Amino acid sequence: MKLLLVEDSERLRTTLQHGLRGAGFTVDAAADGIEAKGFLASYDYELVVLDLMLPRLDGLGVLRSMPSGGRRPRVLVLSARDQVRDRIEALNAGADDYLVKPFAFDELIARLHALARRPLQAQPVVLSHGALAWDPLAHCASVDGQPLPLTPREFAVLGLLLRHRGRAFTRQEILERTAGSDTEVSDRSVEVLVFGLRRKLDAAGLAGLIETRRGAGYLIP
Repeated sequence: MKLLLVEDSERLRTTLQHGLRGAGFTVDAAADGIEAKGFLASYDYELVVLDLMLPRLDGLGVLRSMPSGGRRPRVLVLSARDQVRDRIEALNAGADDYLVKPFAFDELIARLHALARRPLQAQPVVLSHGALAWDPLAHCASVDGQPLPLTPREFAVLGLLLRHRGRAFTRQEILERTAGSDTEVSDRSVEVLVFGLRRKLDAAGLAGLIETRRGAGYLIP
């Protein structure tokens, strides 16, 4: 799952980034509200972990600037503000959950997984295409009920293409959406990634599922 972390404390931001990635999330990180708005305008996220006391634009400003439609990610506010009125204000501004600092990391992960179980508007939890099923909550894919052994990045690429069937994604777009915007990996690695994914799909009887459109990128029609 792709997640945006918005936290102005560099130490906490770095620690959370490492921990969230270790828990299986694809993480981008912003240090202030304006930077967060830029990320939200440029990329699709399923989850946002948002501090309230941010430079330039506070967390409530970020919440109020987010779209209200089906593309809106689930937002967990992570804040040192522990008054009831603070929680009410954040929830009324559009937050989905509120966790007070200091906090237990395991509780943060549990709450994020609970939020992820709430499907985005007009978006099914389990995506399917013929015999193929892709389940983001169980983090597994299958063909005719048989598990498809995918790496985490192969799983993420398959989900991206299934969510946006008919749309072609360039190597750079796939890299940004599955490895984080600050990745050091070359977009050439996407060719190797898609090759490996195709080979596993071919072996499962789904040859030709992922197409290459010259000059446009990869897609599932």
